[in-house]
Amino acid sequence: MKKLLKNKINIEFFIVLAVAFLWNNFVYWGAKVLTQHRFHYDITSFIDEMIPFLPWTVSIYFGCYVFWFANYCLCATWEKSERNRFFCADFLAKGICFLIFVLIPTTNVRPEITETGIWGFLMNFLYTVDSADNLFPSIHCLASWLCWIGVRKNKSVSKVYSYISLFIAITICISTLTTRQHVIIDVIGGVLLAELCYFIAGHPRVSHLYSKAISKIRSLFPSKQKSDR
Repeated sequence: MKKLLKNKINIEFFIVLAVAFLWNNFVYWGAKVLTQHRFHYDITSFIDEMIPFLPWTVSIYFGCYVFWFANYCLCATWEKSERNRFFCADFLAKGICFLIFVLIPTTNVRPEITETGIWGFLMNFLYTVDSADNLFPSIHCLASWLCWIGVRKNKSVSKVYSYISLFIAITICISTLTTRQHVIIDVIGGVLLAELCYFIAGHPRVSHLYSKAISKIRSLFPSKQKSDR
């Protein structure tokens, strides 16, 4: 891994990560502001009601942030074409999420927390800081699935790490259901949107637009010139 990262962390590494972070926050919080006083649809199914509520899986739900950080950073080190395809897919998917969040606001009914101890505390904390909206499609599942997509066919990544990433992505998707943060259709929507946008971003004309935008931002940070002295 050290060899893989060597000489790969440059200004564009930080730019693509910063753009992804800022865009994600705009989508998530912007949609909340625009829909806070609107009617939200509950698309919970009878199958969702059969899924057990497991407070301890909140540890997996919160653990996703470490997974995202690791794999997004890793994908930011790929060769330019692969890197731009991944982050272009992320940008497109989050943009579509924003449109859906605004056009079709969704919600669900959360269970009463009776669990005591650390799991009860963390569940109450989660429900306090994350209101029941922006549910379909699940950004949690979308980002986690993209983390697997980004490494699954890259020759620089071992098969073991690829399989581990798939396993983690699946467990995170399950945790969104067992913590009652999402319902099944949210999970399916997040996964399918990740695959669709990665496919679309594979088109040269699409990824070129993203690459052009990153180059524009890059031009705002000129490289240091060596002194003539």
